[in-house]
Amino acid sequence: QVQLVESGGGLVQAGGSLRLSCVASGRTFSNYDVGWFRQAPGKEREFVADINWSGRSTYYADSVKGRFTISRDNAKNTVYLQMNSLKPEDTAVYYCAARSRYSSDYDARSSGQGTQVTVSS
Repeated sequence: QVQLVESGGGLVQAGGSLRLSCVASGRTFSNYDVGWFRQAPGKEREFVADINWSGRSTYYADSVKGRFTISRDNAKNTVYLQMNSLKPEDTAVYYCAARSRYSSDYDARSSGQGTQVTVSS
């Protein structure tokens, strides 16, 4: 299994941008799909976006479509989440998680401590 570490969060005004990074260690990173998830206070963790092992397929939650872009650099064992036009409702702790290219479920045990994103109005 891969282990992931998230970074890049911070405090930004509404309309601003942030780029999150998710760095992997362990198994061959290019064999894993990676997803970004977020959890706001008092809410369930929700799916944000994911990218398949090759980087050729991406999928977004409706709430972020057109504003967020997920990408990966397998040579650097890193997945990025570029977040533009941020809204206060994007405030949450953001986590990345991995799943084998042959699996259907993301493994929460692969996630790190998350990175806090706070968007002020």
